[in-house]
Amino acid sequence: MTEAAIARAPASVWPLMIAAATILLITTGARQSLGLYIAPLNESTGLGIADISLALAVGQFVWGASQPLFGAIADRYGPVRVIVAGAVILAIGFATTPLAHTTAGLIWTLGVLSAAGAGAGSFSILIGAAAQRLAPQRRAFAAGFINAGASFGQFVFAPLNQFLIVLYGWVGAISTMALLMLSTAPLAWWLRGESASNLPQRSAAAADGSALGLRQQLSAAARDPSYWCLHLGFFTCGFHVAFLVTHLPSEVNLCGLGSAIAATSLAIIGLANIAGSLGVGTLGNRVRLKWLLFWVYFTRAVAIALYLTSPRSALTFYLFAGALGFTWLSTVPPTAGLVGKLFGTRYLATLFGLTLLSHQIGGFFGAFLGGQSLSRFGNYSWMWYADILLALGAALVNLPIREQAIPRLTVLR
Repeated sequence: MTEAAIARAPASVWPLMIAAATILLITTGARQSLGLYIAPLNESTGLGIADISLALAVGQFVWGASQPLFGAIADRYGPVRVIVAGAVILAIGFATTPLAHTTAGLIWTLGVLSAAGAGAGSFSILIGAAAQRLAPQRRAFAAGFINAGASFGQFVFAPLNQFLIVLYGWVGAISTMALLMLSTAPLAWWLRGESASNLPQRSAAAADGSALGLRQQLSAAARDPSYWCLHLGFFTCGFHVAFLVTHLPSEVNLCGLGSAIAATSLAIIGLANIAGSLGVGTLGNRVRLKWLLFWVYFTRAVAIALYLTSPRSALTFYLFAGALGFTWLSTVPPTAGLVGKLFGTRYLATLFGLTLLSHQIGGFFGAFLGGQSLSRFGNYSWMWYADILLALGAALVNLPIREQAIPRLTVLR
């Protein structure tokens, strides 16, 4: 289907967007609830929070590293095969976790298999697939809508995992998650269509020349300062998100509050980010994207500072979760939108996937250093201070970004 046809038939895009959002709901919701398993895993294996945090930190990195690789495959052969393969790998990772009794075993199951499987059904592949199949005026909202799926997934899966852990124990809970992960495979059918390998021919009449190859695109991106500003900002986003999804349950426990409050807080974060994602996605057609990123990161810094000065109570955590949730993954639509503005959508899954790699390098440090901080100091104070400084830096680093296509860069629009 051409972009002109899509623009004339807006109803036809809804199955695609709903399927993509649902896939992201499942893969991201499950991943972002793994912090609830740290305490039962520690009690069962005796490995210690630092080692378990290391496994989850490796998972943060692998999830990011896998996305440009899977994105390149999806750009070449289409997203369906990638998503189906990812569903199987993710399910195997979760299903074999109860068999892991060493740090290396957990790194393999939670850090490599499940993370790579989730990466194959995550932001870069899904938003890239949608962007290639939608008219330009629909892409910002579609990115926000798909991104909201991840947020709703956290809202659904955090209490679901806590319920299953209480009802069946952590082994039964994560085994149930493994079965649920397979449900993403049939949803990939709705993202089928013309493979990315045929797009240069289809776009020849609309573009001012022939589309660049992937190597030329990567070379152009590597020389562009605005693209690197996006990487730096996304690094901070990953640090922040991974630290909280991994260690917020432990922070709640340090304050003498129950695990149900931690699960509820994670769910509130997911619910609030639905509004944040849809709001930012809608504003993306009206407000300069770099200013949206500035305010998202700045709001995070303010929210953390207010949390540190507030009494530790259930209400404080719920309000904190709501404030964070509104900005949680709201960075994704404007970041993906800026990559599309700079380089077009032909290799968006690959180029946006590389920014997600930077996001998850930050995620590795957020999850890993959080565990180290708790083991050495007995609290997360230094992590909170670092998070504030990084959020302020991320807000400022987005301001120099140029919101226009690179001159003489001919790509699919």
